[in-house]
Amino acid sequence: MRIPENGGVRALTATLMAGCSLAVVTPAMAQREDPDDSNVIIVTAQKRSQDLQDVPVAITALGNETLDQLQVSQLQDVVKYLPSVTIQKTKEGVTQVYFRGVSSGENANHSTSQPTVGIYLDEMPITTIQGALDIHAYDLARVEALAGPQGTLYGASSMAGTVKMVTNQPDYSSSYGAADFELNTIAHGEFGGIAEGFYNAKLSDSAALRLVGWYRKEGGYIDNIPGSRTYPTSGIVQDNAELVEEDYNDSETYGARLALGIELNESWTVRPTIIAQQQKADGSGQQERSSAVTGKLQTVQYNPERRDDKWLQAALTIEGKIGSWDLVATAGRLWRKNEVEFDYSDYAYFYDALYGYGAYFYDNNYDLISPNQFIQGTDRYRRNFAEVRISSPQDAPVRFIGGVFAQRQRHGIEQNYIIEDLTDLFTVTGTESNIWLTQQERTDRDYAAFGELSFDVTDKLTLTGGGRLYRYKNSLVGFFGYNANFSSRTGEAACFGPAVVEGSPCTNLDKTTADTDAIFKANATYKINPDVMVYVTWSQGFRPGGINRRGTLPPYESDTLDNYEFGWKTRFGDVTFNGAIYQEDWTNIQLSFLGENGLSEVRNAGIARIRGIESDLTYRSGGLTLTLAGSYNDATIRRDFCRIANPDFDCTFDPGDGRTNALLAPTGSRLPITAKFKGNAIARYEFPVGDWEGHFQGAVSHIGSRRSDLRTFENDLKGTFGAFTTADLSFGVKNDNLRFELFATNVFDSNGILDSTVQCLETTCGDPFGVSSTGGVFYDYPIRPRTVGIKAGFDF
Repeated sequence: MRIPENGGVRALTATLMAGCSLAVVTPAMAQREDPDDSNVIIVTAQKRSQDLQDVPVAITALGNETLDQLQVSQLQDVVKYLPSVTIQKTKEGVTQVYFRGVSSGENANHSTSQPTVGIYLDEMPITTIQGALDIHAYDLARVEALAGPQGTLYGASSMAGTVKMVTNQPDYSSSYGAADFELNTIAHGEFGGIAEGFYNAKLSDSAALRLVGWYRKEGGYIDNIPGSRTYPTSGIVQDNAELVEEDYNDSETYGARLALGIELNESWTVRPTIIAQQQKADGSGQQERSSAVTGKLQTVQYNPERRDDKWLQAALTIEGKIGSWDLVATAGRLWRKNEVEFDYSDYAYFYDALYGYGAYFYDNNYDLISPNQFIQGTDRYRRNFAEVRISSPQDAPVRFIGGVFAQRQRHGIEQNYIIEDLTDLFTVTGTESNIWLTQQERTDRDYAAFGELSFDVTDKLTLTGGGRLYRYKNSLVGFFGYNANFSSRTGEAACFGPAVVEGSPCTNLDKTTADTDAIFKANATYKINPDVMVYVTWSQGFRPGGINRRGTLPPYESDTLDNYEFGWKTRFGDVTFNGAIYQEDWTNIQLSFLGENGLSEVRNAGIARIRGIESDLTYRSGGLTLTLAGSYNDATIRRDFCRIANPDFDCTFDPGDGRTNALLAPTGSRLPITAKFKGNAIARYEFPVGDWEGHFQGAVSHIGSRRSDLRTFENDLKGTFGAFTTADLSFGVKNDNLRFELFATNVFDSNGILDSTVQCLETTCGDPFGVSSTGGVFYDYPIRPRTVGIKAGFDF
């Protein structure tokens, strides 16, 4: 597909943009922005314009053509070509991104840790508390991704890395546009498609408007097959006959972006932008782990499942000069509302098997009812953000960039755990049929002052030092739990005051945690010659602490990452060879997991060390481009992880309060979710076809096996995710304003697993009746099956 010279972009790149990045530079896979040199890539990842090869950071810039060439349709499609990046998908629309193995297996719950990777759209952070927006990105100039801590310039939630999406700005030169279309079919599933376009309207020589729109239909490929279960204590039989459906996990996404650019004079520019999107998804992308009932791409669900995620972001950026110094001021606000329905009947069934609690559920007539549970939830997000920074002239031997930053995130949490026709005696006060209610408000506040100073000691040697002084203040207030008649320890029985959050019966949680600290960075860069550069870096990152929603647990503290890195960037004619060797020390790890009664808990779990290498080799000559890239990460904990935390990491420690200590994971255990080895190879050949230009492309990617959980027992239950390999192919032609392409992704139809979830595990839910040896049903997230499609587009 041809991308218009001024910036049309293919679409479905979206989901990805929400959150992926590459830890090694692959110029063949990046957008070249200098028309005089095809090897020069201009990026702004360090908040100033630089040639990518001159930036002493493991960084990549993925341009719109590259994303189109790699057939990106969602996050997992692009991550397979990013050797140092891993994703964890815990539910539809909730995806966590990890750099270099910095993962403890977070479950992305509303009351757990913030992400370790920061995501930016232009100048505005878009990472919400539960992860990145599932954004469909179209008409992008590039995506910039930085591996390793970026805390001095980007702050909280950039502890392990940062991804920055840069949109095409309004163009004052002329009016023009583009439209792109795709039709595809998924193996074992449905048809899907994309329609998208943009129009750039020149309003005057100093003003322009850019309008972008998109629609994406993703076909389903998971079958909800017939099933039934009998609740042990009541004998009530449940089936899913009304919900049986083939390919039930389809989705629709549509949205728009409107940007206005105004040059007030030669020095000052104003750019307001509004972007909005809605995504409606039915079913779930999970397959039930193979059993006597289910097979590949099948599940048995007993309650409706859906998600309706809509958001709007408004931002304003002002750029100008004060004397010879540059000033950038940006501010914005994000509104997001996410409505969900989930099947929770596994929890109901296995809890009934363990405790026989189904015998206690009856209606107002004292007749037994089905203990079947389902969840209806609504998450409401609000984020306010502002940053002002200044930078000195970049051609001076001493350069400075610094500024101030503030943001406030508010997350309104509502989760209704419903048992239909439940007696009023057990129903949470104020609800229709809730056995459990979570009605809380979480607020995360971040404030910082930051700066970096660079000094050219000689023409070849540059020293840089930086720091960030930060303060966070995070709180969680509201209600969670049962009616007092059902539980005498939790819920309404534990309330200590009237309702603070609307919709709750009373308040049983109101806590705040805060801290002030600083992180630092030091770098030395040496240019051996114009084409060879080496650097050494020590950098720090942090993630704020927070509140556990179980009130009896203490707040969890911030965790930090120290990165020690040696890197190189080289360019020898048609060959580029870049890479980095690093050690990262992760201290006070925030580990989140399901605890008692299935409530998520966060514990600071000690120390981990990641040692790794990442590198890529690219050859470009004529119409041929060859790329090899890979990474190796040895990520392990360095202290025993105990059930009861203590300063000596002693798992025989007795707290004296009746609790029993135990070793959950010994020293040397691998961190979960991330493979030791991950790599890919891409070959592309471009050639003339009459008056057209044609291309063939083939790509192969591989990811090794991964632990599912840090804890030994839980990992043995959930299992290790197996290694898998995928292959993609494409052929296309284009001329000055038309483009066509045939493509196939996952050609050999691999069923590789990204993540796994379970509602009941170990002591959370048992199974004394022997129905399941694990005490729960496991649901795996497979990669998308083989997809074959055709794309067409035109410029106007």
